[in-house]
Amino acid sequence: MTAIRARRLGRLERPAIAGVLVREAINFSSYWRATTFSSTIEPTIYLLAFGFGFGALVSQVGGMDYVDYVATGTVATAVLFSSVFPAMFGTFVKYKFQRTYDAILAAPVDTEELVTAEVLWIAARAGVYGSVPLLVGMVFGLDPAWGMLTVPFIGFLTGLGGASFGVLVAAILNSIDNFNYVTSIVITPMMLVAGTYFPLDTLPTWVQVLGALNPLHHCVELVRDACFGWAGWVDLWHVGFLAGFALLMWRVAIWRMGKKLID
Repeated sequence: MTAIRARRLGRLERPAIAGVLVREAINFSSYWRATTFSSTIEPTIYLLAFGFGFGALVSQVGGMDYVDYVATGTVATAVLFSSVFPAMFGTFVKYKFQRTYDAILAAPVDTEELVTAEVLWIAARAGVYGSVPLLVGMVFGLDPAWGMLTVPFIGFLTGLGGASFGVLVAAILNSIDNFNYVTSIVITPMMLVAGTYFPLDTLPTWVQVLGALNPLHHCVELVRDACFGWAGWVDLWHVGFLAGFALLMWRVAIWRMGKKLID
């Protein structure tokens, strides 16, 4: 078995990934209602609260109505909630309590294929759920645009990085209670310093630098450009950053989860 796994190292086999994806899809049919509710309602509440709460005080931001500004920005929040959290908690429960990963790895599937399939599945869901704030925004006056058709793909790309980060966190921490530290220190600041609810160019320079390193900020900028007009090479930079972040997190998550399962 060790020799077989050694020969497979570094090779992603489609049948193995497809098998894990099919398993996830079948399982998802039993809990999709709760997942869909939590992944869409909370960002929608943020949209309504900030859009109409601050919207009563601020009519326009960056040349657009504040409700439109928040609706396009909340896409990143929806992607965050539907990628990082399911990956963190789902992965931890599967390998720590349910021992699902032990069962999957007993089949001709290695850690690389397992993590890849999990990340792809969560990212696909994030791409769908991330589009919900735009639909809500349209109800309140956001004008439809052809560029909005790319938003699910932007959410998918952002979700790849978010899901990989969640898997990495689950592989590093030894207790589910420790997720509170990650939520407070990393995830909440990422959500706030993304340009979702207020522009970053009015904030101190160090906050703007943090924003430039925040994948959610690049997601927000891409979504706004998709809705109000593309910005050429700048958008390619945003795509490149999201792809690079996703690639880095994916590889590190595979490495750390491999060590975790061996231990």
